[in-house]
Amino acid sequence: MKMLPVLFMFLFFRFTVIGQPQFSDDEYTRYELLDPVSQSFRILYDVSATTPGAIFYFNPLRKGSEHKVDEVIDRMTGKKLEWTIVSVDDARRAGMIDAENGTDYLKIKMTKPVPVGGENRLRIDKTYKDGASYFIKDDRIVFDRLLGIKRNAIVLPQGYELIKCNYPSQIILESDGKLKVSFINTSSQGIAFHLEAKKLANPAALLATKNKNTEVAQPGQGRDKSKARLQFDYPERASQTREIVYFLQQPETNSFRLYHDYTEEKEGIDRYINVVRAGSKASNPSAKMLDTGKELKVETLRGDEINIKKLDIGEPVTPETEVVVIWFDAVKKGQTARLRIEETYTDRNRYVLNGDEFVFDRAFGRPFNTVVLPEGWFLVANAVPAVVDQFDGKIRLFYINSSPEDIDVYIKGKHK
Repeated sequence: MKMLPVLFMFLFFRFTVIGQPQFSDDEYTRYELLDPVSQSFRILYDVSATTPGAIFYFNPLRKGSEHKVDEVIDRMTGKKLEWTIVSVDDARRAGMIDAENGTDYLKIKMTKPVPVGGENRLRIDKTYKDGASYFIKDDRIVFDRLLGIKRNAIVLPQGYELIKCNYPSQIILESDGKLKVSFINTSSQGIAFHLEAKKLANPAALLATKNKNTEVAQPGQGRDKSKARLQFDYPERASQTREIVYFLQQPETNSFRLYHDYTEEKEGIDRYINVVRAGSKASNPSAKMLDTGKELKVETLRGDEINIKKLDIGEPVTPETEVVVIWFDAVKKGQTARLRIEETYTDRNRYVLNGDEFVFDRAFGRPFNTVVLPEGWFLVANAVPAVVDQFDGKIRLFYINSSPEDIDVYIKGKHK
């Protein structure tokens, strides 16, 4: 009888590794354009491997490019991983059943099998030389490339100004004086991205500006809109991996189950504090470390309980203040941790039954937000544009917020 679990695990890993395609999530690519004469660019590619049980991850090396792989890092531990370049046939034999003909692959050996319901987070550092994608034309440089993933950033060479890009993008001046062009692809197709830049006559103009006003304005709808934000400290949205999914319960309960994913990168942090919004009540919280699948300690604290624990929640604590605290091992230098927090919210102000309709009216601050309607209800109103499909027979709406401001989502539904 003791052989049965071993046999089951063997069949499980064989099915998940050999018997299905490779799955991944949270992809982000940073392209650093090198000396234009070289026609080369460095690629930093972050990806989460999510195929349960997989021990290898395969990254395609694009056809038509000369490639040099520098290193691959496990983002949870910060350790360098073993890798080799293999043919499509070798990739298929090793488990990559959907490998594309004529493509070489970077075969990465991960530190552990991908946990069920979890992920292994990787960072691939490589350099491509591709004269068809990056070249000089007259007095400017051109980066013209099909970008298939959702989140991308292109960093210009030192001393260059942006003069053209064909997709709505953030422009960010980095601390070293280089300009970064960053965007989230909101469509279901790859973007034929085109960028042009020109060398500045005075590259020193890109050095950090000395502002007279030292007050830093933060994003948010509650700001003073009567005057300019002289130092507006806005984040790069494409590099953020915070996402949330709402499962609306039957509207008479005023409740919705949700989970949200979060990556902690600061050394020494050993907790995540979720401040419950005023007017809401949280119940049945749980959390796990996505890197390992391990369940984490969770507690709900109110009022003085927060002060006794000496928790800094970023705002004054009142008797009505409620927080959900998730505890985990402190993040060590060079390491990161990815968490999934799950809880049920009851909010009698923002999710209500109004006659024969439900109304869900809530501000979303994260880049990626999903709402699943309650069973038996159909959509009659949606104010903020969303992609609509079905999940388990229920209507699902997917919102991408590429702005640093919140979006005020307003949904109405009727019973079938």
